[in-house]
Amino acid sequence: MKKVLFAVVLVLCVGKIASAQDPHFSQFYASPLTLNPAYTGKFDGVLRVAGNYRNQWPSINNAFTTGTLSVDFPILENKIPETDRFGIGFIGLTDRNGNGILQNNYLGASIAYHKGLDEDGFQQLGIGFQGVYSNKRLDLTQAKFEDMLTTSGFTGVTQEVFANYNELKINYFDVNAGIMYSGSTTDDNFFYGGISGYHLNRPKESFRGADYILNPRIAFHGGAYFPIADNMSLHTSLIHQLQAGSANETVGGAAIGYTVPGGTAYDKPTIFYAGAWYRLKDAIIPYLGF
Repeated sequence: MKKVLFAVVLVLCVGKIASAQDPHFSQFYASPLTLNPAYTGKFDGVLRVAGNYRNQWPSINNAFTTGTLSVDFPILENKIPETDRFGIGFIGLTDRNGNGILQNNYLGASIAYHKGLDEDGFQQLGIGFQGVYSNKRLDLTQAKFEDMLTTSGFTGVTQEVFANYNELKINYFDVNAGIMYSGSTTDDNFFYGGISGYHLNRPKESFRGADYILNPRIAFHGGAYFPIADNMSLHTSLIHQLQAGSANETVGGAAIGYTVPGGTAYDKPTIFYAGAWYRLKDAIIPYLGF
């Protein structure tokens, strides 16, 4: 393994130096079950489906491609108090690094209970738990080595010998949890705040005998929406998360929602959204919605 070039070194160093930072999305609010397990079942409706896809730096050999799909819904609505909500959910996530050299796949299930704090249920305190089965695979057949480089690119045959290491796999079980407060004062506003923790059991990752502890990731998040004018509302959210002490991220922003007047039912309005979020010291994230 002495001659592994940058493409492979980058993938491996991300796992070692950065303590295997989790895949995450700039539009964090659009992926509720990766934001906080306590978000499970917390919505108005009978079923919520969310999907996200990210392709970061595709010109660099598809450096990071990530996709997720989740579904959650309330249960036992006729057996718990009207001011409470009980939800379950399921999530699948796939993350490929370095054009598929490192592949990470996750399957999880969440459960959350939201307890009403007042007689009308306008305020709730929720707690949620999530169990995730994780599978990671390192496919060295996709790696590029120095002795493969020719005038036509990496077209040669490497002399490196890996024995049984052509495809390395690890599997482990992960535990996540979260707590969230939510409330409203009228039918036109809503606000929430929560804390979520991931890798609480600190699972081990190892491909070739050297164990690496997956450090817990903690996320603090909150948001609100409220009217600012006739047919207009402001939607804002913020998240700060940290992992392994020195790895941290803060994203915040807002969008204005415009409700199309006339021709729609009060409980099923047509709304257009426009706004932006900002990741500190990094990037602006524009947002359009319908």
